[in-house]
Amino acid sequence: MKKIILLLGLFIFTNSFVQRENAYTTGEWFKLRIHYGFVNAGYATLEIKDAVKNNKKVHHVIGKGWTVGMSKFFFKVDDNYESYFDKETGKPYQFVRKIDEGGYTKNQEGFFNQTKNTVLVKDYKKKTEKTFSVPEEVQDIVSSFYYLRNHPKIDKLKVGESIAIDMFFDNETTKFKLKFLGREDISTKFGKVSCMMFRPYVQAGRVFKEEESLTVWISDDDNKIPIRLKASLAVGSLKADLEAFKGLKHSFKIKVNK
Repeated sequence: MKKIILLLGLFIFTNSFVQRENAYTTGEWFKLRIHYGFVNAGYATLEIKDAVKNNKKVHHVIGKGWTVGMSKFFFKVDDNYESYFDKETGKPYQFVRKIDEGGYTKNQEGFFNQTKNTVLVKDYKKKTEKTFSVPEEVQDIVSSFYYLRNHPKIDKLKVGESIAIDMFFDNETTKFKLKFLGREDISTKFGKVSCMMFRPYVQAGRVFKEEESLTVWISDDDNKIPIRLKASLAVGSLKADLEAFKGLKHSFKIKVNK
């Protein structure tokens, strides 16, 4: 009887801390169309591939962003962001940041040491190397998105509640907070999709500022993929909508087909 009680208690205890099933898998790819008003300004894609780091199979996410048409003549963007992170823990091993945004360029790689809690940043443009101390659960800018999609609290948030993580970006660790705004059904090219609305915040004074108004709509299903992003600017707004997708781990739920 004691053994049965012990096993039952162990079962309840361990299952109280089980993470939600992974929201993504190798082969997932999606594309966002970015527009400013009625102008098609550019596109962004994210794709998950397999790779090997430290003799372990890891997720390798490749993110690309670029301007098209007349937009690239006024403000050319050609961005490449990559992240290698553990399939089980979500902890990053390496990031790549190679960008050209209107002539502002960066060419960096970062290598995380999860044992020493450090990240070695190699800047190929400046020809420098520097090691930074980081918190134990730190994420890079790309792995943060995938880590949050799998967060055990993501489906349990009440309106006004937030999830906060440490994110390493631009050679420093900043506190990234994702505030839950509620749920909303939005019309897309695929039909009406139920979404969770979030407001991302990053420490004031950095590249992103708390007063900047950015809203993100994430599919309210097991995939948790971005459906829409909207940034309110001084003049008008910048918006991105899901344009195409493939390789989702779970079925994509549409409430009303067009």
